[in-house]
Amino acid sequence: MKQSNDKNFSVNHALFIKKHKQEKAMIIFARIAILIVFLGLWELLAYLNVIDSFITSSPSKVFVTLKDLFTENNLLYHIGVTLSETLLGFLIAVFLGSAIALALWWSERLRLILEPYIIVLNSLPKIALGPIIIVWFGSGSKAIVFMAVLIGIIVAIMTMLNGFLETDKNKILLLKSMGATKLQILLKLVIPGSLSSFISMMKISVGMAWIGSIMGEYLVSKAGLGYLIVYGGQVFKLNLVMASTFVLCILAALMYFAVSLLEKFLIKHRQ
Repeated sequence: MKQSNDKNFSVNHALFIKKHKQEKAMIIFARIAILIVFLGLWELLAYLNVIDSFITSSPSKVFVTLKDLFTENNLLYHIGVTLSETLLGFLIAVFLGSAIALALWWSERLRLILEPYIIVLNSLPKIALGPIIIVWFGSGSKAIVFMAVLIGIIVAIMTMLNGFLETDKNKILLLKSMGATKLQILLKLVIPGSLSSFISMMKISVGMAWIGSIMGEYLVSKAGLGYLIVYGGQVFKLNLVMASTFVLCILAALMYFAVSLLEKFLIKHRQ
């Protein structure tokens, strides 16, 4: 009887795994199909002159533009500039945001004092600080990285702080009753329990970092994908604008995918 139950469990488990894989494959297929249909429809409408390809470009023109940029050895250079600025801004925002959130969790008085300022900074249009940033850091990569950090750090602080504050109060009381220090509570309970918040913060920070770096390149840059977009718009090379935007989408997706892989790695080792 026990062997029969074990056999039924194995069969049901195998069916569940198979169904899960099929569902996952279906989702991936649907994503790819939507992209192919969108690009095909875009190309068809441009070919039939339903839309003006001078204004909207087309996938074929975008491909030709990317090919020309690559053969001229410009594409990889501009990608490298923007990617390095974005990654540096992302890492700084994540590290400083997490550290500041820890300090605010540690000291309730400090949190109550600084909370209004954090809210005001979060609502402040960062582009308004562009001229000041240029004066402070000059017209180089430092200004662009600072813009990326400025846009991402407030979101990182608020996301991580909320994650720390959502720690189960009963568990904290239990550890205190057992004589645990505040540092032990932080290391043994608060930080491990905030893993999901940390991953969410990183995923949000990916988008914030790209927004910040491109915004910085709009203001002051001599290279990078943001520079290509601005230059293409100024000289009405809209194929260049669309091609640069397409590359940005790919890079942002790859960076988000890398964070998702990190999430799976951390969850696996946590278990």
